[in-house]
Order: sequence, then structure tokens, then C-alpha cells
Amino acid sequence: MAYREKREIRQSQLISTYGVGSVVALGDQSFMVAGIDRWDTDADLFEPRLERELNVEGFAFPPATDDGKDIPVVRFPQWQSCPVCKKLAQHGDFTRPHDNECNACGVILTPSRFVMACEAGHIDDFPYFRWVHHGKPQLGDRHNLTIETGGLTAGLGDVEIHCECGHSETMEGAFSKNALRNITPCRGRRPWLQKDDDSCSELPRTLQRGASNVWFSVTRSALSIPPWSKGAFRILNKHWPVFKALDPAALPGLIESMGLADNTPYTVEDLVESVRLRQGQEANPEAIPDQTIREQEYEALTKGATDAESKLDQFVCEPGALGERADEWLERVMLVRRLREVRVLHSFTRVQPPSPVDDESRRPPLFDEHPGWYPAIEVIGEGVFLSVDQARLRSWETNQHVAARADSIDSNYRQRFTAKGIAPDRKITPRFLMLHAFAHAIINQWSLDSGYPAASLRERLYAGENQAGVLIYTATTDSAGSLGGVVGLAEPDRLDDAIAEAIARASWCSMDPVCIESEAGGVDALNRAACHACSLLPEVSCEEQNVLLDRGMLVGAGRTPGFFSHLVAGV
Repeated sequence: MAYREKREIRQSQLISTYGVGSVVALGDQSFMVAGIDRWDTDADLFEPRLERELNVEGFAFPPATDDGKDIPVVRFPQWQSCPVCKKLAQHGDFTRPHDNECNACGVILTPSRFVMACEAGHIDDFPYFRWVHHGKPQLGDRHNLTIETGGLTAGLGDVEIHCECGHSETMEGAFSKNALRNITPCRGRRPWLQKDDDSCSELPRTLQRGASNVWFSVTRSALSIPPWSKGAFRILNKHWPVFKALDPAALPGLIESMGLADNTPYTVEDLVESVRLRQGQEANPEAIPDQTIREQEYEALTKGATDAESKLDQFVCEPGALGERADEWLERVMLVRRLREVRVLHSFTRVQPPSPVDDESRRPPLFDEHPGWYPAIEVIGEGVFLSVDQARLRSWETNQHVAARADSIDSNYRQRFTAKGIAPDRKITPRFLMLHAFAHAIINQWSLDSGYPAASLRERLYAGENQAGVLIYTATTDSAGSLGGVVGLAEPDRLDDAIAEAIARASWCSMDPVCIESEAGGVDALNRAACHACSLLPEVSCEEQNVLLDRGMLVGAGRTPGFFSHLVAGV
């Protein structure tokens, strides 16, 4: 049964932290966010390139309480306990659906601390009855459960489940990988939807209800770039369902009658041309892969866009000046004075964070019936694009020691895929590792120089065959996203100093020599010289979940020269 609890959660959290299928603590109760086909909202956010990739007609801001709308939730977990009488049972055995007190004691119920979930995204109540009675003879007909905590230790062995029949069992060992193998199969439960899976062969795992591995978001994102960032498209977006299939001959009259060009810098003819351009783009149903989206963004960032027609334009990018030191290493710096990023919640995972080796067909859906959109937010902010000197880069990345060091990480990366019987999605190159480490070094340095917290800055990497750049931009939906501070950091003298100081800081770590001499680190051994003391960022700032990092590619390690080794020697 859906439940509406009047509590506030920020819109952005419904994409990143408390999205569909996640468990949310609201006061003394625990709920799960319901599927998007039960949300009271419609598509009101548009980004054509992402729409094509995800095959939808638009995106929707999560409903906001200020608009008189709420996000529907369902009670989860169903199992509750009474802190007075210690009874452990499903919520309906205690009280009415919308109440939350024990009928016998009149005290607030406590949601179960334990749930079970599998890597296919299913989640269910912990099987307390089976856990207590597994491998034991059936005694009597009454099996009411109670839960007690001894209070002597904080361990699971001090949490004991008793059955009225006389059997009891502690929670000791419940979190081991195979603890539930002979207790219960996965039942394919999807409480956030109205339909469960028919079957599931995955082994369920015991999790803490509020643990971070109960829900990981799977998102897509794209920057708004010309022509879609132009103000004309923003005017047309909310009316796009009307214009989408309209006869081009009827466009001028309709646009004029709707007054869409009034009090704007655009003429009716400008808007008509914009409609025709988008109609032509949507006539090709082939989805655009993420790499193509990155290529388009790289071209827009290197080309720039300085001819803003109005405040409605969402991409303003102009060349900046390079100081003497930066000019030796960088090809260009672009000041992105205005940008818009759309982030879309596409799915989620449980138990393990999302990975390139995941089978996307096994990622849980957000709906029973597709409403034609996904939930999304937009970030309006600014940033700096730094493009590395490609001639110097090509000379460096062909060094045999550089290539060998990158191959060690690439080999570990490939093993993730071969273990699943699939081909790797990319090759991890020296270029990628260096640019990634450089982005982390700059974010760490700028967070010190500007007062921005590192979590409000975000990287976007462009490391394809003909790409060599990083975009550092504001990544928060609050006021820190548009203060102009990041663009100010790219002034020639300040950028020179920032690069020099960032590389100097990367050349030494408090964990050295252990860190710099590390052969493998991080998840699945996908890092080398990178740790919390030198390179890692808040997870919201890093595109790669803090893996595929090696500051040795920046400053050198052993016989491997770093891209910035000469700068380190000159500091």
C-alpha cells in the first residue's frame, strides 16, 4: 500500500541518494520510494541528445512539496519489532496500515534492522522464521517471534531471535556471503513496483537496512551544447509534444498564435527553423552512444560559443589566456561561463556498485509501465576546460615505460570483463590515466585556493583518440554552483600557480614510499599510486568511482617519466 509521509527530501537527492527503490528513513518509520509510473508529474525537462540515447520523450523533475505534489512511498521493511514487548512480526500484525504503534504496548514500532537483497536488484524482508528454524525439528503449532538484544556487546551474536516453540538463534554469521544459501532463495521481490520478478537465481545477501550498498544510483548525464543549448530550444521545449509531429507548413501560424516569440530576441522564423532542426534530428531513431556524446561535447568545448543571444542560452564558452608556465603544457584554456548539465536516474544496483561489466538487462527498472520519461535534475553552473598540448602528450605516451605502467592497470581492468565472459568496453591508456590524475590534482588544489569544497566540483574527462582535455565545473544544485569562482581560477597567473602547486602536491604523499611504489590498489587493483592522502576525491566528484588513477603518470615513478616531471624538477 502506498504511503504519503510529509517529510522533505531535496529534489537532487531523488536522483543520487533516495531514488526509486531506495530505503528512506522518515522519522521513526522506514519506507521505499515507489516507481515513477506512480509519480504525479510529467516530462518538463528536455535534453535532446540524452532523450535519443535513452529512447524517451523527455525527463521529469522529481515532484516538489512546494508544488503541492509528493513522492509516493511504500512501507519497507514490513517486519517490525516492539521495544517493550519485544514482539517481532509484520507491520500488519501490530496495527493498522497507517498507524505505527504496537497495539499491546502503545509504543512506536522499530523497523527491522536487517533485510536481504541480491545483485539483480531484488530486495526482501530478512527471513527470520527460516533463520530460527533451519535444520531444527518443528516443535508445536505456535511460532510467534521475539527479538532481544543482550546489551553486553555491539556484535550480532548479542541479537537473538526467539520463537514461541522454543527454538532460538542469534544473528551471528548472518552477513557472510553464503549465510542464506540453504535458508531461502531470492523471491524476486520488487516492493517499489506492483509486480515482482517471476524467478531469480541469484544468491541473496543479508544487509543492514540503512547501509550504503542497499542502493547505488545508475545515472546518465550530458552537457547542453549548441544548437540545443540555444535559448530558442528552451522556449520550445515545454511545447515539444505539440510541435513534434506537426506539419512544417503549420508551424509559423501556430508559433505566432501562441506568442512564443513575444518579448524574446527571436523571431517567429527563428523558432520555426529550430523546430524543423529538431524534427530532422528525431527523424533518425538511432540512439547516440555515450562516446559520441563526449565527442560532440569536446568539439563544442574546443570551438567555444561566445555569441550568446540571450540569458536563455545555456552554453557560453570563450577562450582564456595562458600564462607562461601553463602555455608549456596546455594547448588551450576555455572559460565556460555558463553551462547546464542534465543528470538522469536510469536504474540502480544493489550489493555491488554499478560497473562497466554489469549486464544492463539485469538492472532493475524504475517502473511497471514506462511513462515515457526518466527522473532528472539540471545543474546550472560554470567551469574551466583545460586541453593538454597533444604534441607533447603523444611524445610522452609512446615511452615504453609509460606504456608498460598503463598496461598493468589495463590488464586488471580487462580481467573484470573476461571473468564475465565479455569483451572490455575500452582500453585504459596512459593518456586517460594522466588526464584523470590531473583532474583530481586540480580539483584538490582549487578546493584549497577558492574555498569551494571538493564535493562541489566535478570532473568530466575527454581522453579519446583525438581528445585530450578535462572539464572542471561546479557540480552542485545550490548557490555554490553559480558564484563565478571557478572561472576566476583560470586567470593566467592563478592558473600557472595552481598547476605548479597541484603537481608539487602530487609529487609527495604522506603514505610514500608505500603509495608511489604500489603495484596495485583500489577496487579490483585498478589504481597504482593513488590513495586517500593524495589523489582520491569525494565520490560525487569523480566519474570513475575513484579508480583508474595513478599520480605516477603526472610526476613520474621509478623509470617511468611523468607528463609533468620537468615541472616537478623546476618547482
